[in-house]
Order: sequence, then structure tokens, then C-alpha cells
Amino acid sequence: MNIFIFYLHELMTLNLQHISKQRLPGLSDELIKKGKHFILIRNPLDILQSFDKVVPSSFNELGLGDLVSIYSELCAAGNRPPIIDAAELQEDPEAALRGLCEDLDIPFQASMLKWEAGPKSVDGIWAPWWYKSVHKSTGFSRAVNYPPAFPRSLYELLEQSLPFYNMLRCHARQKRYPKLVKPSLPVPANEKILVWVGDKLLPRDSATVSVFDSVVQGGDSVWEGLRIYNGKVFKLEEHLDRLFDSAKALAFNNVPTRDYVKEAIFKTLIRNGMFNNSHIRLSLTRGKKVTSGMSPGFNLYGCTLIVLAEWKPPVYDNTGGITLVTATTRRNSPNIEGNNANADDAIMLDKDGYVSETNATNIFLVKKGIVMTPHADYCLPGITRATVMELVKTENLVLEERRISLSEFHTADEVWTTGTMGELSPVLRIDGRTVGDGTVGPVTKRLQNSFKKLTEGLGVPIPTYQQPA
Repeated sequence: MNIFIFYLHELMTLNLQHISKQRLPGLSDELIKKGKHFILIRNPLDILQSFDKVVPSSFNELGLGDLVSIYSELCAAGNRPPIIDAAELQEDPEAALRGLCEDLDIPFQASMLKWEAGPKSVDGIWAPWWYKSVHKSTGFSRAVNYPPAFPRSLYELLEQSLPFYNMLRCHARQKRYPKLVKPSLPVPANEKILVWVGDKLLPRDSATVSVFDSVVQGGDSVWEGLRIYNGKVFKLEEHLDRLFDSAKALAFNNVPTRDYVKEAIFKTLIRNGMFNNSHIRLSLTRGKKVTSGMSPGFNLYGCTLIVLAEWKPPVYDNTGGITLVTATTRRNSPNIEGNNANADDAIMLDKDGYVSETNATNIFLVKKGIVMTPHADYCLPGITRATVMELVKTENLVLEERRISLSEFHTADEVWTTGTMGELSPVLRIDGRTVGDGTVGPVTKRLQNSFKKLTEGLGVPIPTYQQPA
């Protein structure tokens, strides 16, 4: 594993090659800051077997840890070095070297692609051990498509080394698998968040689950969405009740305790500094399997807990209103149809053609002062739905829970949806038809205000939170 250092001077060109584990301590600041550096990396999966034939392999011998330190040191000095992966160099040497020369601002020369066979005066004392095949070559050779089986004796060393290689590789030039343009996040602050996975907090890009986890093997998990208002988790106990009921209904084993889940939630919020205007996606998978397959009998590691907290305002426009379309699909995800129609969400119908809910929310209407919502036989009995139903009664309005046809929603005076993510969202158009007079109705506004007051005072306090003066 090598680092190549190129130091250009007006009067001379000095080409220095260093193995990272033999790095020279105390390199001059001038060389670090003004020199032109690049780092060559290679996947330890591809080198460990041949390396082990010459020198007993160890983490220190590979030098990947040192290489990461060198990269960090150069970056800290304001001289971020380009990184080139040996696999890219073997795949298309000219393109890789042209790109590298461009990064280093040096001219590309065709002579870089070929050389005479045999030893060179600059080979160094290690040439007899490492350069036998190189001395026979006259140019770059392509990698072997199907290398031999990887020895199990080197498996632990591979596990130790790969994270360091991957850390560097994510900064490398890639032509074979070009990086997609990194999309902008709806909330930029979410780029640097900590996510609870299993039993620890991890940076966003490191927050992953095993390919053996049941959520990957068969989509086997349950989840809840929670909102944070003024240092409190709104309706926390109700959401946990439903989470544990769902896990029990699916016969999850080794489920974490309620206190453990609460502690994970609070730690995640506190470490991220999220005390308001944020949202939690709380997931519980059946857990990692001992082998691939659908059988729950393979899940012997216990459930995987995921607490994903993000800065997130309500997902819908609760002042200007939203648009719905009716989906012809009777199963998830009908919102594909909503997206295609440039609508905010899609209405789902039950097996008999009556309205049940939307893809992401419950739904209400008002007709001649009476508030109506579909019964919960074919929709999720949402926690925000239940909260709004209680508010309807508190406001001394008439509430009906019954089967409702699509045409009743088309001709309603007011319509709104309810959900943790969207709160209480007024609907102004359904299937191209204007709801009421096309503005947010008085009952909707009245209940929005009541819901806002409720969120300001209700919820489980987050430990350590102090109300701003």
C-alpha cells in the first residue's frame, strides 16, 4: 500500500515514493503544504493472499491505518491529495492517469503507460521480494475477473482493513462506477446526524444494517413516526404501545424493553440537539438471521432497533392546502399514482370501493357542519386520527365514523388529512375537483389551532432539555 509524493520545484523535479508504514516522521511543512501528493490504494481483498506469501500479513504491515492518518494530515494542512484506486488504474490506465495528472496539474505523457522490462535503479532494497512480476511486465495488465477463493485464515484481517480502505475509496476517482450527483437534502442540517442502530449511535453514512437482517431478507419490520415539540415527544406512550403491539402480533422474539427504547430515543435526540421541529422514524426489525431465508426461526440475534431523528417540518402545506387523487391500486404504494399526477398524496379505497385512507394519512371531511371519517376496518387507526377525533368532541362538533363514498369527498365542504408527519393538512382539490370554495375551511382552522395548543403542552419531556428564556 503506497503513497507517492511529487514535489515540484522551479529548478528540479523530485519524485519520492513512500510505503505508508515507513512514513518519515516530521516531514517539513513546506513539503506537506506545497508538495503535490497523491495516494494509491488497493482493495485488501485483492492483495492479502499475495501479500501473505511474502510477509506474514498484519494490520500494521498493510499500512492502511497509516494511510488514513496521512490523508487526514494532508487535508488538515489544506492540501487534500487525490486518491486513485488500483482497480481503476488496471481497468483503464490512460483515463485513470489522465485524471490523476489533471488533479495534480501536471502534463500527461504517453510514456506513463509503458516501460521496459527488467529491474530499475530506483527499485529499492525490497525489489527482490515484491517486484518479480513487475520486472516481467511492460505495461498495465487487467485484473483477473475470477480470483481464487479467499482464505478463511485472513478473514479477520480483512474485516479490520476494509473500513479503512472504504474510508479512502469514497474520496477516490471512479470511472467504472461513477458517483451519482449528490442530491441536496431538503434540510441541509440532516447531513450530519447521529442514528441509533442496534445498540449504538452512528454517523449518518455509517448507519446501516446487516444484509442478513430480516428487513433486507423479507421486509420484516414494524415502525412508528413521532414528532418533537418544545422539548417533548408528542404521544410517546401511545406510539410505543402500537409499536410493541405490532411486534407481538408478528411474533417478534427478544424485543428490547420499553425503557431501553425510550432511553435510545432520548439519547438520539439529545446527542443531535433535536428538541423542536423534528421527527423520529422508530423502527424495529425482527433482527439479523444466522443464514439467508424467510423463516423467523433463523432470527437468533434479537431485534434490531433503529432510531432515526431528523430535522423535519410538517411534510405538507398546512396553510395553503394540498391536492389528492384517487388511486386505482388497492395496495401500497398507491402514491406512485399520486406522484405521477403531481398530487401530494393518493386516496385509497377499500375492497368495496369506499374511501379508507390515503397512502400516508387518515382522512376527514365536513358536510353541513358534521365531521366524518371512515371507520378503522380498512385503515390504520392513527394516533393523530384519534387525537383529532377527541378534539372534534372537545370543540362540541358532531362526529360520525362510518363508510364514506368517494363522491361524498368530492362534494364535501371541507377535507383534511391527519398524520404524525403532516399533522392536520387541509385538502383543497381531489381528482381535479375543488373542495368547498377552494380555501381552508373554518372547521379545519379551528381544529388546527386546537391541535397546535395541544402539542405545545402535551408530551414526554426530553431529559436535559431546558426551555429557552
